[in-house]
Amino acid sequence: MTSFDAIVIGGGHNGLTAAAALSRGGRKVMVLEAHQKAGGALRGDSFHPGFQANGPAQIVNRLDPDVAKLLALPDNLAGGRDVPTVVLSDRVEPAILESAYGERIRGVSKDEADRFRLLRDTLISQAGILRRFLKRTPPPLKAVGISDLAALGSAGLALLLKGREESRDFLRMLLMNVADIGDEYLTDDRLKALIAFDATLGVQLGPRSPTSLLGLYYRLTGEANGHVGGQFVPEGGVAALGEAFVAGAVKAGVTLRTSAPVARILADRGVVSGVVLESGETFTAPIIVAAIHPKTTFLTLVDAAEIGTGFRRAIGNIRSLGNVARLDLALDVPPSFPGVPQDALTGRLVIGRSMEHVETAFNPSKYGELPADPVMEVMLPSLAQPSLAPSGAATLSALIPFVPYALKEGWEHGRSRLEATALAALERHAPGIGRTVRAARLMAPPDIE
Repeated sequence: MTSFDAIVIGGGHNGLTAAAALSRGGRKVMVLEAHQKAGGALRGDSFHPGFQANGPAQIVNRLDPDVAKLLALPDNLAGGRDVPTVVLSDRVEPAILESAYGERIRGVSKDEADRFRLLRDTLISQAGILRRFLKRTPPPLKAVGISDLAALGSAGLALLLKGREESRDFLRMLLMNVADIGDEYLTDDRLKALIAFDATLGVQLGPRSPTSLLGLYYRLTGEANGHVGGQFVPEGGVAALGEAFVAGAVKAGVTLRTSAPVARILADRGVVSGVVLESGETFTAPIIVAAIHPKTTFLTLVDAAEIGTGFRRAIGNIRSLGNVARLDLALDVPPSFPGVPQDALTGRLVIGRSMEHVETAFNPSKYGELPADPVMEVMLPSLAQPSLAPSGAATLSALIPFVPYALKEGWEHGRSRLEATALAALERHAPGIGRTVRAARLMAPPDIE
């Protein structure tokens, strides 16, 4: 039986960061990862002979400088190639946003570009008030401490310093839906579609759902490439960043075990003492950090006798089923997207012609059904990383939101139907792409989980 000061369950980027922090603090730490390779959402894989995918995460739009320093990430991975966003519409030419979330915009009128920058600057300024809470542990509702009150007071002071009008505007907007904000500030359907897409990607809300603007606030609290609201692809792709997280944790002194699924957390009267693997192997530690879903931690790994009924009920009520599918295509040749300049093809292509398009794509998910006309985030990774595909060929990866985890018709039949629907949507923007598909892999939300 091997002993450690702390054991971290889950070798994704969050678990590796926690482990490195504990190790640099002088503790003997081990990470246990169920998969054969650590990295989580940053983990790449092969989906067809000769074709590689970067993993569920396609770009980096938030990488805390403190995390990069903790893991000693190389400069070419802690930052990288700025990625433009191209908003595709089958009605008009694409809109292209460059630098930190549209500091520069091509394809829209000057007046509309000015309106978007006003909205962008307003949201980034307001998101700065929320950013100060991201590194704080949420306080227990029944035991708010002095430091928590001080943090709230600091946020209130920051808000007051912005002036009465801006303070009122922030309080007015905070819990609004992103559709109303888009209509208030913008006239261009493509830009409205973009903020709706970014506000709702990965959450079970549509643009007109109350509080959906919070998703965009969260997106704009992130810092990447030294810019708030920035986004980049590291040298070697997101998978290379995942490998750097692993290397950084190991260099910090962390012991990493892969292919090591945990079966049980050992605990007695509220005090943990270690873990038991599915293989039967036991490791002891007085600290267990679970960098996995709380439902798995408390409803599967911890004995029910160790947890109060009320707490178990609260954990069971967490709504967090995934609602994003991933489509990877192996293509005979790189696709052509008419109207998109060559220098923008290595960027993020968002298929969304209007706010209503995003809302209509969301609506069926409320009833366990697939979108008939999906919105998507598309990237062509092999254009920037030729090693991902054989010479002359290409890869395409697309995230498809608003895809029910528990599909009413079942995934046995729904998988091929969603793949066909997504390919039809791509065909409208990249004519002829269907004839070049050598292989396709669609990962539904349960597959990604």
